[in-house]
Amino acid sequence: MKVIRSVKEMQNTMLEQKSSGKSIGFVPTMGYLHEGHLTLIKQARRENDVVAVSIFVNPLQFGANEDLSTYPRDFERDSQLAEESGADYLFYPDASEMYPRPLAIKVTVGDRTDVLCGRSRPGHFDGVAAVLLKLFNIVVPDFAYFGMKDAQQVAVIDMLITDYNIPVTLKTVETVRESDGLAKSSRNVYLQPNEREEAVILNKSLNEAREGIINGERDPEKVLSFMRERIQQNSSGTIDYIELYSYPELKPVKEIKGTIIIALAVKFTKARLIDNTIISI
Repeated sequence: MKVIRSVKEMQNTMLEQKSSGKSIGFVPTMGYLHEGHLTLIKQARRENDVVAVSIFVNPLQFGANEDLSTYPRDFERDSQLAEESGADYLFYPDASEMYPRPLAIKVTVGDRTDVLCGRSRPGHFDGVAAVLLKLFNIVVPDFAYFGMKDAQQVAVIDMLITDYNIPVTLKTVETVRESDGLAKSSRNVYLQPNEREEAVILNKSLNEAREGIINGERDPEKVLSFMRERIQQNSSGTIDYIELYSYPELKPVKEIKGTIIIALAVKFTKARLIDNTIISI
């Protein structure tokens, strides 16, 4: 595996690979890789001639009070894991390489962002869209791989690719979970031992809501009220949101039908966890 830190070198290398007829699978990450990331890399390996992974903690998607400076980083570990999982190239630029000057042309995401995480993180998805536009132009991938744990991000990326006619196919992979059902996340390391035990209620409540819908429940508010009660009774976390929308449009629904998402975010002492389930009726 080759590590590349220069934008120009990465772009030239990928264009050379593409001109020789090789397919490129791309996994963009912010590092501190866990099994969810590795699953994406392994799927890209199975489906492409060349696999590129990026590690870049993107400052544009962090708000003023968010954890940019304390976001976990371990490049040596990440590099080894990426190589073991099948990456051919690891793009590892610093902020000055990606943003040598402030962006003069801003990207504003105008839909699918005023709900879920987007509501409490103004500008977050603008930053995600901006860095992905840059990364897609640098890596020129045929396929880009994202996990469904952040389903709102996937919905925004789907819209970005469509609106800007980006020649890349979005590939999604189901959320990778611990043996007890907790969604794997870089932020799980911040949980206190008792919080880690309590956190399993997040996925349990989603599964119970799914079962209720499969068994005929069609009232969104009844589903959401049930979930709020389950989480409040079984954890010390503070509910940021529990919401139900159409997917991927992320619009409110009065009756559960078609494809919907139930998503939640719960704040513990030092970690904010998200999870979701998507159901088609």
